[in-house]
Amino acid sequence: MSANSTSHPKGLYFLYSTEMWERFNFYGMRAILSLFLVSALSFKQDEAAILYGGFLGLSYLTPMLGGYISDRYIGNRNSIIGGGFAMAIGQLLLFSSASTFTLDVPFATKLMWSGLLFLILGNGFFKPNISSMVGQLYKKGDSRLDAAFTIFYMGINTGGALGPLVCGLVGDTGNPADFRWGFLAAGIGMLLGVLVFQMYKDKYVVDPSGKTLG
Repeated sequence: MSANSTSHPKGLYFLYSTEMWERFNFYGMRAILSLFLVSALSFKQDEAAILYGGFLGLSYLTPMLGGYISDRYIGNRNSIIGGGFAMAIGQLLLFSSASTFTLDVPFATKLMWSGLLFLILGNGFFKPNISSMVGQLYKKGDSRLDAAFTIFYMGINTGGALGPLVCGLVGDTGNPADFRWGFLAAGIGMLLGVLVFQMYKDKYVVDPSGKTLG
């Protein structure tokens, strides 16, 4: 395809959808995390705020580590798949925490910490590598690249809007036991995104010459 063409490779829209589901997962759980900590796990509001801030800070710090490991050792695709599955496991642990807090709050709290750890590490591997793959779909100097990243970031915005809407709707019902459904919805979205990526990456995520990326 000519670099002067206004159309984009199918891989761009494939990465768009993968990123959309990841952001659905991340922003969806964020929307109910503090509420869950206070209403279900009996955190004080200031404690929940500190934990929430620390979680976000680490989530934006670990991509530096994930990007380094990807570049040196495991590649973009393996990082995306591994990071995506780690985040899905993290949501499953949060679902388990929200399912057991009525029986054993200390155990549910441990599950919560484990879930957040998986989410932080998974995000660190997923986030920098999927953005990198967008640029690899195009030849150097391709005039379509700026528009491609604009389209890709629309996936971030779409997932960021849908996640809190859906997870908040099913999770924040006024009944603390229902937080689990919000975490489960976030986990299903993440799992769907990474499974579709795994199934079709070789077909769509290719460079301009048709060579598989990552």
